[in-house]
Amino acid sequence: MFPKLFRKTPLAWLQMSRQKTRLLAAIAGITFADFLMFFQLGIRDALLDSQVSPYATLQGDLFLVNKLSDNLASVKSFSRDKLYQTLGVDGVASVRPLYIGQATWRNPDSQASRQVFVYGIDPNRSAFSSPDINQNLDKLKLLNRALFDKGGLPQLGNVSALLKKNNPISVQVNNFEIKVVGLFVLGSSFSAEGNIITSDSTFLRLFTRRKADEIDVGIIKLQPNTSIEQVQANLRTILPDDLLVLNLNEFTARERTYWETGSPIGFIFGLGVAVGFLVGAVIVYQILYTDVSDHLPEYATLKAMGYSDRYLIGIIIQEALFLAILGFIPGFLLANGLYTIFRSATLLPIAMKLNRAIALLVLTMIMCAGAGAIAMRKLRAADPADIF
Repeated sequence: MFPKLFRKTPLAWLQMSRQKTRLLAAIAGITFADFLMFFQLGIRDALLDSQVSPYATLQGDLFLVNKLSDNLASVKSFSRDKLYQTLGVDGVASVRPLYIGQATWRNPDSQASRQVFVYGIDPNRSAFSSPDINQNLDKLKLLNRALFDKGGLPQLGNVSALLKKNNPISVQVNNFEIKVVGLFVLGSSFSAEGNIITSDSTFLRLFTRRKADEIDVGIIKLQPNTSIEQVQANLRTILPDDLLVLNLNEFTARERTYWETGSPIGFIFGLGVAVGFLVGAVIVYQILYTDVSDHLPEYATLKAMGYSDRYLIGIIIQEALFLAILGFIPGFLLANGLYTIFRSATLLPIAMKLNRAIALLVLTMIMCAGAGAIAMRKLRAADPADIF
């Protein structure tokens, strides 16, 4: 089918090139539609990636969480004893409790209040794999000490510069004074503008209503050459139903699924993509419909000469595919530029992904081909005798 289709390429290209203004208008419309879809999908993916970024740094094979915890922003606690209970299962090497909370951070420069995630860990057994965190664990053994995420938003203050002048520096978190003694990189997210890490003892001072025996995530490290699936199955048989035993992929997917389906994010940005698709389809339809109307006598002549509707539709579909490719390229380039600007302004992990580019190219071709097929209804219904 495709070889026959592309043998007609010169005819389709000639028709479009004769009307340069119309051609440029069509390309501009498709470029705008692609740019809008790239923007919507890029922002959505950046928000989702920022929400799951902490999971990639966790140092564990299995994770124990409350069944009601579907995202980090509304994590639910459970008994620490349940985590230590897992040590009796074959294959479990060690466990690490993790406390998570959202706190009010006061900018040390402007004194403005912002929201940050606070992770409380046992400084003798790090819950994270980041070298920046682990090399500063000894500093966290002192009370009221914290590590600051230098990948957070600028609104949190220029803590990195302040540390170079004076280490440690005093800051207020939840109206409690602590000292920042080091830096690490994690990045802001949709639900918090930055992160800090403290010892579990300091965490409990920041969150006075929390109890030491109520943790938010249990991190389980397995012995070498141990089947994760087998240990996971064994743990599920001894733990109560209100606790989930998840591997890293399941743990990450649970967070992503919440923000995609359990929050307005998925619907809002999905609607934006749909609007972009419809805008492009309408523009292409108008261009191709006008083109068919202007050249209706020529098409009718071809029909009278014996050319089938399939042949004529192939010409219009080719025009649509040309428009799709010509409009996609500038849309792709503009979106890349926007991603760079957006990443610099927000520090969110937005970037062009190959699978997104391929998906939108295919979607653009479907959009244009569909619009072309609809525009051909006028020609298919036309009788050469009526036209002449």
